[in-house]
Amino acid sequence: MKIYTKTGDAGETGLFGGPRVRKDHARIEAFGTVDELNSQLGVVRTLPLADGLDTLLRRVQCELFEMGAQLATPNPAQDRIGLEHVETLEREIDTFDATLAPLDCFILPAGTPTAAALHVARTVCRKAERRVVSLASEPETVIPAAAIEYLNRLGDLLFVLARHANAQADTADDPWHPA
Repeated sequence: MKIYTKTGDAGETGLFGGPRVRKDHARIEAFGTVDELNSQLGVVRTLPLADGLDTLLRRVQCELFEMGAQLATPNPAQDRIGLEHVETLEREIDTFDATLAPLDCFILPAGTPTAAALHVARTVCRKAERRVVSLASEPETVIPAAAIEYLNRLGDLLFVLARHANAQADTADDPWHPA
């Protein structure tokens, strides 16, 4: 089987169990950006990580794959990412945040290579969230009920994990100071 089909050469692609749409359709943008986030997390996983973080990030990658598949399906039969996934992210945020010094200012996305890569993943996550919000506003569109909440919490978790990566390396967060 060849990897290329040539069916997308005119700027359209097929949805799972659905019609062909333009490659810049809101649904393609949404699941494509979730895929971009998943790939960025793969990059993060190549870097030095504290114990247990690779397992956590791999689980998140699998959940993002599930979300992407649902976003690529015009009328998914069931939600595969639900509120239980959001609650798990919240518990992880609370656990990691409890180990960090409280913030009293904004910080720059900097520090160790791992922290910087997690900040990039966070910004891609926020972009994915915006794309899913745009998709949700399309008439007669079905998205996983918890998709927006999940991406919102994941962005928060990635922020906390970036700070955690810096703390583990005894690298201070870089405070932002207005010009």
